[in-house]
Amino acid sequence: MTDLDATPRLGKGVKTSYDQTRESHVVLFPEGVLVLNETAAAVVGLCDGHTTITGIAAKLAEDFDGVRPEDVADLVARLTARKVVVTDG
Repeated sequence: MTDLDATPRLGKGVKTSYDQTRESHVVLFPEGVLVLNETAAAVVGLCDGHTTITGIAAKLAEDFDGVRPEDVADLVARLTARKVVVTDG
């Protein structure tokens, strides 16, 4: 699992978009396309390289019920494995 004090940011060559055909948020990266659900899109949108995982969870908790920093860290770890995000810290 990723450290809760890590500050994730989008990896090199990664862009976010809304795909009208799929009617969902997507992440475009050199190896492909990743379709995101609403919560994952919100997490990726907050990966600015300044906000910690704990901070991301706190911001998400304002709009979503049951957000836990550990769940955000797990998602960030999976996105890091796919080179969608990189973490500092």
